[in-house]
Amino acid sequence: MPLWDNARWIAITLVVIGHGILPLIAEDDVAYSVYLFIYSFHVAVFVMVSGYFSKSGPPNARALRQILTDIVFPFFIFETIWTVLRWALGGAFEPDYTTASWTLWFLIALAVWRIVLPYLVMLRYPLLIAIAISIGAGYTESIDATLALSRTFGMLPFFVFGWKLRQWQLTGRWLDLPSRVAWRWRAGAIALFAAVLAVMPMAIETWRDLRLRRFMLYDESYQAIGYDEPWSGAIRLALLLFAMVLTVAFLVLMPRRATWFTPFGTATMYIYLLHTFVLFPFRETGILAGDQPFWVLPAMILFCIGISVVLSLKPVRRVFRPLVEPRVRWLFRPEPSTATGTLVLPPGAMPPRPEPPADPAPGSPHPSADPPLPPDEPRPGA
Repeated sequence: MPLWDNARWIAITLVVIGHGILPLIAEDDVAYSVYLFIYSFHVAVFVMVSGYFSKSGPPNARALRQILTDIVFPFFIFETIWTVLRWALGGAFEPDYTTASWTLWFLIALAVWRIVLPYLVMLRYPLLIAIAISIGAGYTESIDATLALSRTFGMLPFFVFGWKLRQWQLTGRWLDLPSRVAWRWRAGAIALFAAVLAVMPMAIETWRDLRLRRFMLYDESYQAIGYDEPWSGAIRLALLLFAMVLTVAFLVLMPRRATWFTPFGTATMYIYLLHTFVLFPFRETGILAGDQPFWVLPAMILFCIGISVVLSLKPVRRVFRPLVEPRVRWLFRPEPSTATGTLVLPPGAMPPRPEPPADPAPGSPHPSADPPLPPDEPRPGA
């Protein structure tokens, strides 16, 4: 569906832009305003889209293998690469797969979300429960970056919200709207985003004092941020609800038809995992540190868009496919099956069959036979 591919690519491009302008926000209020504007919804969109396409049925062997091949194995591959890279640059060789490097937290969180979703949706109010988990996790200092637990719990509502959007079938209704009605909704979405973008620089000092950026990352407890008041969770609640509204507005603005960047929507994982290596020198060398000329911010934004485009191209994907989409069928044990596809359990996995009962008395129905049909009910095949 073009709508979702468009949303995927624009969302991941905003992720790249947010990481690219990060070194500028300390000294540039305009850059900080743009950064806060992007972070107010772009990660929520990315997580929401993942939740929209996640299955909530009971996990089977195929689904679990997909989690391993699409998420877990790429995490170990890229975490190893980052470990070697830090060592090559003069750091200590300290493999640590419990603390994700830079953006790799998302892979851990995504694996947990996919596993938890079928159990969470068994409950009556999964979205409200996810919000309660997110808010409650912020009060616990023991929930930190280890195995990305802070962000896994903190952003869980966005994942469940994406799943709920599919249950509500809002996308189908939106696509069925006439263009005239759709543009009214788009006008409202444009007005909302314009208001947010205007408010950010107007109250920039307030946002710095409130440490709003640290709240938007969902990777720290309230006390670690500097809030130990009982009402601290209300800030996270407000940000969660506001981000959900913005994600819907974001989808409203997405083109419903195919565009030049629609094919790039299938390459989001390549962009997500590879763009950090391009931006790593800007993050570590201090090239963008300190006061910068006014043109650096727009130039960096255009550069990040270029990164997203290049990493979406087929030649790049072909080269890095073994890392991003490793083919590890050899690692899995083949599943024995019958000709009909039914799983065959190993000997001893099934309890012994009970002995058949004694033969019934002559003229009485066999215990295993089907009950006789009523006289006026047609027989099978009649």
